[in-house]
Amino acid sequence: MFVGSPRARLDDKGRVVLPAKYRDQLAEGVVITKGQEGCLYVFPTATFQQIAAQAAEASAAKPASRAAQRMLFAGAVDEVPDRQGRVTLSAALREYAGLDRDVTVVGNNNRLEIWESEAWDTYEAEQNEQFAQLSEEVLPGIF
Repeated sequence: MFVGSPRARLDDKGRVVLPAKYRDQLAEGVVITKGQEGCLYVFPTATFQQIAAQAAEASAAKPASRAAQRMLFAGAVDEVPDRQGRVTLSAALREYAGLDRDVTVVGNNNRLEIWESEAWDTYEAEQNEQFAQLSEEVLPGIF
């Protein structure tokens, strides 16, 4: 499980250091792809393989299913973190997420998300009020 939201910096080669506490979970490799709300998703390879199997069961007759699969898989890259826990973010993925220098690595249960730090701060500020005011169940059995 991934939690927390540490800050990080991209180096001149477009690499980011993943949080040290997750390095063992990510040592076998990760898949980095476009996420929603303009962030990047970082999945352990085994988790991404499970997602791929679920996606394969989606109806190819539905345009939304086809489009979601294209977006998820077309820009995905496989990476193995180096000894310092760094992974390279492709230029296309950095452009998609608006990443330049300062990033926030957000733990979100089965994945990490990489956000441009200012975008994360804005998103979090907007969501804090909505989260505090939840009046219907959005996470079964929790909220």
